[in-house]
Amino acid sequence: MLKKIALVALCLACIVIVLGAYVRLSDAGLGCPDWPGCYGQLSPHHAASEISAATNVNPEGPVSMAKAWKEMVHRYLAASLGLLILAIAWLAWRRRGMSKALPTALVGVVIFQGLLGKWTVTLLLKPAIVTGHLIGGLTTVALLAWLVFREFGMRVIEAPAPVVRLARIGLVLLAMQIILGGWTSTNYAALACSDLPRCQGSWLPNMDFANAFHVVRELGMTADGSLLPFAALTAIHWTHRIGAMVVASVLGALCFALLAYRNTRGFGVLLGAALLLQLTLGVANVHFSLPLPLAVAHNAGALCLLLVTLRINHAVRRFGVSPVFTRRNVSENAVA
Repeated sequence: MLKKIALVALCLACIVIVLGAYVRLSDAGLGCPDWPGCYGQLSPHHAASEISAATNVNPEGPVSMAKAWKEMVHRYLAASLGLLILAIAWLAWRRRGMSKALPTALVGVVIFQGLLGKWTVTLLLKPAIVTGHLIGGLTTVALLAWLVFREFGMRVIEAPAPVVRLARIGLVLLAMQIILGGWTSTNYAALACSDLPRCQGSWLPNMDFANAFHVVRELGMTADGSLLPFAALTAIHWTHRIGAMVVASVLGALCFALLAYRNTRGFGVLLGAALLLQLTLGVANVHFSLPLPLAVAHNAGALCLLLVTLRINHAVRRFGVSPVFTRRNVSENAVA
């Protein structure tokens, strides 16, 4: 039962993250300006009069019936995920001999994630809160994925120490890049550079890093309350691009390292495909000026790449016998 619930929760968590990206990118994050209901009601249908009044006052504003439903469906699914995680923790605590650390950590993360969801709305989409909400969602997915890997007894492979080390480094850098991508999205900086490979016709455009990465501020504003300069948005986008190059280099090296050995070749193919897809989506978003389907797909691609990299980190372990590693002895070990 725990295995089945964990797998369902993992799938639902992935849906919630991708749907959350769709809600944010379609400007529906404030479709219901209160929390946890919609104008104090259970659904937008019950709050139709309040939504209609808000739409009449500001037809181009953040509130409309369509946006309200997007926001509330996301909340319904997130609440369902929370209940599944509570069920996982309950089953884990009843099972003798099972480590309780991971299920307990999941409960703590999902409670804090709920608070971040509330603050996202009540604090009017502050970039730090929205990015923190993304981090919480990805942490939830990562913990659920690790639990699924463990519960389903997915195989562990002995690999050379350099490959294991590269996998660990790649996971850390990928997590940092996803956070940077969230910061780019929540600050609406994705179109600050509309050309490739240069930015605004220059390899080094005018940038304002001080305001770009000042965490405690309102959306679109600097810390002192003035409008955020375009140079700050450029700095955010340009840094995300540089980060993408670094992560692609490290994960690309990991991909080739995995392909070099027979027992890790499948992981190399999977990682290479996920990395190529994500890079293609990133380039396409810039080239086509961030259409909504491609922007959401880019978020889904990051999630896919994270899951693949997590699985690789779960699978590869260092040899414990000999300090000398060759392609031949790794292959022989796989056969054995």
